[in-house]
Amino acid sequence: MRAVVVGLGAVGGAVARELSSVGLEALELVDQVPGRAQALARRLGPPAQAATWSERLLSSGDVVVLAVPGPQGQLARLALGRGAHVVSVADAPVVMADLLSMDAEARERDRHVAVGAAFCPGLSCVLARHGSVAFDVVDEIHVAKAGTGGPACASQHHRSMSGYGVEWRDGEWSRPPAGSGRSLCLFPEPVGYRDCYRGRLGDPLLLVPAFTGVRRVSARIAATRRDRVTASLPMLWSPHPEGLLGAVRVELRGWRGSARETCLLGVIDRPAGATGLVAALAAQWCLRSKLSRPGAAGLAQLVEDPVSFLRALGSRGLRAAVFEGSEATTP
Repeated sequence: MRAVVVGLGAVGGAVARELSSVGLEALELVDQVPGRAQALARRLGPPAQAATWSERLLSSGDVVVLAVPGPQGQLARLALGRGAHVVSVADAPVVMADLLSMDAEARERDRHVAVGAAFCPGLSCVLARHGSVAFDVVDEIHVAKAGTGGPACASQHHRSMSGYGVEWRDGEWSRPPAGSGRSLCLFPEPVGYRDCYRGRLGDPLLLVPAFTGVRRVSARIAATRRDRVTASLPMLWSPHPEGLLGAVRVELRGWRGSARETCLLGVIDRPAGATGLVAALAAQWCLRSKLSRPGAAGLAQLVEDPVSFLRALGSRGLRAAVFEGSEATTP
């Protein structure tokens, strides 16, 4: 089994560290920053080795993890063309939509394209799938996240507070303004309560196809007044190189028998490290044929056994919990 990690920032580096210890035959590290791949390969040791991006790096059955900011469609299509699986940590809606459009090709090639395999989306999708077993019918899913990973993630957070978001309401897509819909959300301690707003977040693009009949799906992000005011400007402060403590919460509403029920799940961790765990595990499941079906989709569709996925993450220190204390996230 061979893997290629493209992009070795805070998130890509975390993915590489996780994959270096799972018994791969080869782990190719690719980055545009001179010397970064070589330095990381020296720290990790075999099977990690620095490489220059080329289609020849890939062969049938390999997996490529895309942890580079910006468009990823060209790299993903090249990987599919060589018969490799693809795992992407991108959370920008336009990038995710492009990757999802590869579903037919991935199915035809019998390959997986795991889209949004990160902290949120990604872990949030697995939590939604896990929580749904408590319901006969899930008709609402509301996701919120706090914190960012490395600089690229912080830049995406900054951009997400401008423009328009994407939301699913009563069987139709809507595009509410980013920065609207203030909601006070409770995250696991010590993050606690945070003001959260709509943003350019792609979570609904992955969750709606995974839950037939769901009526409402929303995503919000914790932000301050300064975040909202400066969203249309360049970032005024340099972000933390590896991000600080973050959290994700997933609220599901639906029916169990004749009773209306709510289930709230949450995780707290450093987003870059947590994304590294999720993406690395998704890559391993691609290689070991443990995902539910070929094609391009989020983890809510591809992970048929969320308990096993969460247990594997828990063995690496990332634990989810069901918690109480919030009545609602969305009016």
